[in-house]
Amino acid sequence: MLPLTYEKALARRGCKLVAGVDEAGRGPLAGPIVAAAVILPPDVKLKGLNDSKKLSAAQRERLFREISAKAVNIGLAIVSHRQIDRLNIEKANQLVLKLAVDDLALLPDHILVDGRRKIGGLRQPQRALIGGDGRCASIAAASIIAKVTRDRLMVEYQAVYPLYRFAKHKGYGTKEHFKLLAEHGPCPIHRRSFRLTGGRPDC
Repeated sequence: MLPLTYEKALARRGCKLVAGVDEAGRGPLAGPIVAAAVILPPDVKLKGLNDSKKLSAAQRERLFREISAKAVNIGLAIVSHRQIDRLNIEKANQLVLKLAVDDLALLPDHILVDGRRKIGGLRQPQRALIGGDGRCASIAAASIIAKVTRDRLMVEYQAVYPLYRFAKHKGYGTKEHFKLLAEHGPCPIHRRSFRLTGGRPDC
């Protein structure tokens, strides 16, 4: 379980509401990018809390339920594949992070965001933490909310586009996914600004 080290340090400086922010879905070839902002109560206990990528699907689902029940507030945002293609993935990533913070019902005193860059367009003080989803409890909680929400969306897309097996790979550029793209071509939720023919799945 990750400790509330960063949150408690900020609390000692008078920041009572600290939001951790993270996204899921930068790299996939298809589907949206999803971000969450999570404000945790002081001394919350979330057994097994860690970076969502280090957890099994079952562990993420359990923690998703616990975080949803125990969090002071959660903000959630989704930016579609169309917006990603229109803006590019970097701008879409910044947008979805900002929208997740904007979705909070409570105004945070400070924001902790995963990665190297702070979130543009926000007035609150921020700190960007490289590897924050494995170091900071509220960012880890946000990573789980974002990841589980996005995975559920991709399972729903499986029912609409069964040929692509989105429920299995969640839109990421796996060998199987590239094979299915070669056989069937892209479907409406594929990101046209990404390389869809194999190799590195960048814009």
